[in-house]
Amino acid sequence: MDRNIGGSVTAPRIRIVEIDAFERDIRLRLPFRFGAATLERAPQAFLRVRVEDDRGKTAVGGAAEMMVPKWFDKNPALTPAQNVDQLRGSIRAAAAASLEASAPTTLFAAARLNEIETVRRLPGNPLAAGFGPSLIARAALDAYCRLAGISFFDAVRQNLVGIGGPLLPGDIDAHAASAVLASLRPAGSISARHTIGLLDPITERDIVHPVDDGLPQSLEAVIARYGNHWFKIKLSGTIDADLDRLARIAAVLDHLPDYRVTVDGNEQFAAAEPLADLLARMAAMPRLARLRAAIAFVEQPFSRAITMQTSLGALAAQLPFLIDESDDGDAAFAHARELGYTGVSSKTCKGVYRSLLKAIRIRTTGVPNLFLSGEDLTCQAGLAVQQDLALVSLLGLSHVERNGHHYVAGMQGAPQAEMARFAAAHPDIYERGAEGPLLSIRDGRIAIGSLGAIGYASGALPDFEAMEPLSAE
Repeated sequence: MDRNIGGSVTAPRIRIVEIDAFERDIRLRLPFRFGAATLERAPQAFLRVRVEDDRGKTAVGGAAEMMVPKWFDKNPALTPAQNVDQLRGSIRAAAAASLEASAPTTLFAAARLNEIETVRRLPGNPLAAGFGPSLIARAALDAYCRLAGISFFDAVRQNLVGIGGPLLPGDIDAHAASAVLASLRPAGSISARHTIGLLDPITERDIVHPVDDGLPQSLEAVIARYGNHWFKIKLSGTIDADLDRLARIAAVLDHLPDYRVTVDGNEQFAAAEPLADLLARMAAMPRLARLRAAIAFVEQPFSRAITMQTSLGALAAQLPFLIDESDDGDAAFAHARELGYTGVSSKTCKGVYRSLLKAIRIRTTGVPNLFLSGEDLTCQAGLAVQQDLALVSLLGLSHVERNGHHYVAGMQGAPQAEMARFAAAHPDIYERGAEGPLLSIRDGRIAIGSLGAIGYASGALPDFEAMEPLSAE
């Protein structure tokens, strides 16, 4: 039975009947320093979800995401292990809530209801609580697409996901939403915006502990291998150290004929004044002139504890600003806009429908200069990176942050047969590495034409039986 969600648009109803959760331990080849945290290892969560349609037919879908500590919750009183347990708890709570909802509904409604209920059960940090619902929503969408024999792109553009109805936020018109979705067109490739972590060597001379695995370690080597022309620079919030590092980065990037950068504060600036000081001192340094002119936007400079009480003031006239960690609910971007922000992030760990709703708002609100940007949660080769790439491409983004391939080599932990299936299904996305498929980036771009396969951007599924069950509390 279809459910009318506005005008001539109908969406099928499904019911989630099984949810299984697994994980694989991932060890990084390089330490990834962002903000006050250094990531060296973390488990990747995998979900297998079975959905049933109104005729009793079923299909299985999957989703995956790194359980990155010290991003969802940066409370210094919590250990990285406790942070990861928060995310496992979100998966368990979301799965329980999802399976309790016995009535068939649209994919969108199921995802919204599950997020609302999980956040209710896990109060205090909606960003962490939303992790489990985001995975279930993606896996259910994958399962539905496989059941219907369609691609993710077609499911969204035809609004078979069911964006509309009583769970659509009140500021969005259902007809306008469907029109925006129908207008979306995925591209055949996208620029990879390379992350320059706080511990990453800039030149080959900076390398203290060579990895010697055949993959680039320094920024110089990254550019030589991948040809990137988009970059994301992590800031520490310590002005002198940031300026010195920015100058060393600029000395490398300025050899390129053209480049653009984004800068990420990762909540490290305690107030607007230190950030204003950094930008002013950058403007006064001739060797930073090209880099300063290349900045596309500044991401999440202040901690989420003060972001929504801190106006950007005159800073907003200098550069576009984007919220990421502070984007923890439907009202976040509207509130941030009142403070001078014009951008908001898309991350699959926040929910595929959240990203689609943000894109709809940006395209229909009538406010100029609003933008959406694709940011990374160290997405790993396989389901995680493919589903994120498909989403940002459909949203019309021309570049996306990518760092999972840099900090982790290939499809770590996957059996050879699983790696072979993904490589065969997506020969444009992966290239052959010494120990399996690697994300293929050429001239700074990732070819993604194969993501139009049946399912949510994957012609293969992981070997769930070769994984460990989600760790118990």
